[in-house]
Amino acid sequence: MRKFLLEGLLKRPLTEAAPSDPEIEALAMAAGQAARRRLGRSLSIRQVDAGSCNGCELEIQALGNAYYDYERFGLHFVASPRHADVLLVTGPVTRNMAEALRRTYAATPDPKWVVAVGDCGRDGGCFAGSYAIEGGV
Repeated sequence: MRKFLLEGLLKRPLTEAAPSDPEIEALAMAAGQAARRRLGRSLSIRQVDAGSCNGCELEIQALGNAYYDYERFGLHFVASPRHADVLLVTGPVTRNMAEALRRTYAATPDPKWVVAVGDCGRDGGCFAGSYAIEGGV
């Protein structure tokens, strides 16, 4: 058993190397510099699901895996809006989530940014025309 484990450790890694696209690296450097210039530190993000289909949440979760690794760009997801610089809103704002989103926004300290993610956040997506959406998109 020991010989089997040691042989496995000495072989090359089975994982892929992180992507090294110069354009992505330049964009990451620019975003990091802009965040540090404006905030003096890296970006802390509070993600708020305002009634989405969970497609965007899956994509955001995938950005944290070892291949994309958003942490290397200075992005950190936080559990409390009081620690956040950015509110990342997924989904259309439904009537049931409107007040919760307002409270989360109020709890986030200044300066703050709000980013709507995905098709649902832009125009209602697959929920467009639904009466459950705040403002009747």
